[in-house]
Amino acid sequence: MVYRNCSSCNRNLPDSSYSNNQWRKGPGSSRCHSCVNGGHWHRETNQQPAPQNIIDVSQTARKNNATRATFTWQALDYPFAQGSFRWVAKGRYTQGSRAGQECVCKWFKTGGVLEASFFETDLETVQESLRLIKQWNSKGFVNKLVKINQPEVWTFDKDGRAAFAGKKVLQEPFISNYQKFNSNTGWSDDSMPWPRVMQALSHYSYHASNGKSLICDLQGGIYSDGVVLTDPVVMSLSRQYGPTDLGQAGMETFFSNHTCNEFCRSNWLKIENPRRFHAATKGTTMEHVPTRRSRPKMTMMGGIYE
Repeated sequence: MVYRNCSSCNRNLPDSSYSNNQWRKGPGSSRCHSCVNGGHWHRETNQQPAPQNIIDVSQTARKNNATRATFTWQALDYPFAQGSFRWVAKGRYTQGSRAGQECVCKWFKTGGVLEASFFETDLETVQESLRLIKQWNSKGFVNKLVKINQPEVWTFDKDGRAAFAGKKVLQEPFISNYQKFNSNTGWSDDSMPWPRVMQALSHYSYHASNGKSLICDLQGGIYSDGVVLTDPVVMSLSRQYGPTDLGQAGMETFFSNHTCNEFCRSNWLKIENPRRFHAATKGTTMEHVPTRRSRPKMTMMGGIYE
């Protein structure tokens, strides 16, 4: 790996931190991805200047903004996508400000859910991710907005198709240009600037939470004005965010695979001498986590087999 000082921020960065065009300009002229994309630093202080209010942090949460949607039987019988333990079907909003736009609903592979409480961990994970991503956006590390879908628990009509009548699902807007940026075991796609921004976001979340949590398994779509994420994983010291929360071991594994890039900052908190507990895989890894005694058993769902 070859290193060169960026002509704007004067940081000594690897060749992967520059576009081919910038690298060809040679020493003294090359600018790193971060500086090209608006994340300028003061050369004298080696610090990032105050944000120029080019990002509306209030738009971080991408909401349904609708009250009703429709899905064809074919879309439900043959879901177009799937996650580690949920099916995903595509439909269209019919009421609300998003009427006419595409949407998705997600439901467990292992059975029907009739109580909204079964999605409690999903919604808690999104709220913690939203909190940390808002902080990221407010810092102006890049000049594009990082959004996250904020799902809601919706219910199919009881007079609809029998297999789905009364079933609870997670409902959220559809994401185009879908791709995965990193996983919860240290795998990452470092080939392009946006995936490296996502790696920096994961690192920053650990710093912003004072080492208590780290958002990862980042996936979504790239748009002209930013990125929209969905289904993140939060790893935490308390392991309160479900079976994909790999806890301290997961956070150490992240840092054992992570090399700071042009979007990271040298003053960010990180784990020194991290151990690697998991093999780095693109898929989402789950572990059994003891639940709170107050939580009901998922008797109607059966086991989860992955």
